[in-house]
Amino acid sequence: MFLKFKAEAENQLDRKIKRFRSDRGGEYNTKTLEDFCEKNDITHEVSAPYAPQQNGVAKRKNRTLK
Repeated sequence: MFLKFKAEAENQLDRKIKRFRSDRGGEYNTKTLEDFCEKNDITHEVSAPYAPQQNGVAKRKNRTLK
């Protein structure tokens, strides 16, 4: 899902993604995503554990994308 989002966002905005923030969900906690971010110079930040208020904006935007 992130690869599709990255391609669409960079196409529409004509900018490169430099930072990606997510919660600690399993879909974002993978070696594949870590390697992809490193290869593409993307900083992957995760929210603090047990702090769901940090996820509000990201969760809302994810609903919009689906």
